[in-house]
Amino acid sequence: MKRDRKQDNAGTTSGAAPFSSLTPDSLLDAQEAVGLRPDGRLLALNSYENRVYQVFMEVGAPLVCKFYRAGRWSDAAILEEHAFSTELAERELPVVAPLAMGGQTLHHHGDLRFAVFPRQSGRAPEFDSGQTLEWMGRFIGRMHAVGALKPFVDRPQINIESFGEEPRDFLLHGGFLPPELSEVYFGVVDQALGGVRRCFERAGQVATLRLHGDCHVGNVLWVDGGDGVGGDLGGGGPCFVDFDDARMGPAIQDLWMLLSGERVDQVRQLADVLAGYEDFYEFDSRELYLIEALRTLRLIHYAGWLARRWDDPAFPAAFPWFNTQRYWQDRILELREQIALMDEPPLWSA
Repeated sequence: MKRDRKQDNAGTTSGAAPFSSLTPDSLLDAQEAVGLRPDGRLLALNSYENRVYQVFMEVGAPLVCKFYRAGRWSDAAILEEHAFSTELAERELPVVAPLAMGGQTLHHHGDLRFAVFPRQSGRAPEFDSGQTLEWMGRFIGRMHAVGALKPFVDRPQINIESFGEEPRDFLLHGGFLPPELSEVYFGVVDQALGGVRRCFERAGQVATLRLHGDCHVGNVLWVDGGDGVGGDLGGGGPCFVDFDDARMGPAIQDLWMLLSGERVDQVRQLADVLAGYEDFYEFDSRELYLIEALRTLRLIHYAGWLARRWDDPAFPAAFPWFNTQRYWQDRILELREQIALMDEPPLWSA
């Protein structure tokens, strides 16, 4: 393939913006360096933590190229994610695993690290359907049966320290909050973390396993017909497309994000999910004490994540409401609601 090349002088100094060396030319050069033949057409896909593109090829179907944010994961942690999704795919679970080229799934091009994946088509699942939720439960139960076979070594665990205390401290020392709300916000966060600790104490010593870690609707495609990547997808079904947040943690972390609405709705949804889940993996009902605790940790972690990424030009453009007075007022109210919810009985018990 021939195309005009421009000299890329955008190095990555310590003060450079994230992905400053990732240009259309460097992206295509990286593909060619691993033996691919892109035709020059690129389509940016929705991703903020990393940069993800659909890359059209001279021959064959387009591929998806994911460039990893510097400093977030070590190479060993990324390879552990790749190994997990590959292990799931080899056991015929419907996941999109990275392609191995030259015997490697993680590639380096200059200061860029990237992986290449097959493109998977599909639509957003309808989590308001009991049949869909039961299907999702079966899928996650199969995934957890594999995830429990051995632990992650280089990837962290979802816990109070990493998802609660660390983002709280980053916000506290970063000066993000307006002075008139700072004391109130951090006081409410500390109350919320106290509630989280009590929930974990009530649950007791629960098992941890390798998780997807971020099981929301945006990370699942519903495949119609026989165009899936494996497993149950001969007649359609769910497919996970992104394991970037895979961590160790309790099984309920991959289940609670399927639930929404009022308490009565969530009880029904949880029953549907567990009806499928327990076909493949036993659920420890003590983990139900952790649902609102994990939801609380996610809220605290999300605010810290936005703050930590604020030097990336993509974030102020995509999240203009962050760090406004209204944003922090809403977070205070949200956490106060969570404090009350963590003192309520769990949704369901056997």
